[in-house]
Amino acid sequence: MKSFKPLGTALAGLVFSGSALASADCSDPVADWQPREALRTQLEQHGWTVQRIKVDDGCYEVRGVDTIGNAFKAKYAPASLRIRTLEIRFDHGGDAADYLDRDAQQPSAEPSATTNPAGE
Repeated sequence: MKSFKPLGTALAGLVFSGSALASADCSDPVADWQPREALRTQLEQHGWTVQRIKVDDGCYEVRGVDTIGNAFKAKYAPASLRIRTLEIRFDHGGDAADYLDRDAQQPSAEPSATTNPAGE
């Protein structure tokens, strides 16, 4: 049996939340938690299949399969639904770079239509 190859918390943060540091436990007040179905919907919109969502260490722990068939295990903050950790077993191809949201990593260096470089 192959073991999960962990992707660091920094990678998981870059992929979904932009947060580079996170502890393993969640401390969101229960009154602020969003329903599990909201998390399921969020993941299914990315094309992932959710097999199970449970509570572990105050976080939602999700197990499922990504769009190309690789098994994943992730922890989410239940109030914000932001990812805390992500582990993926690359049995069906792909690598960590496939999970990076490159648009979120670096802002565009090109001026936008509303930028006025001449100061007019």
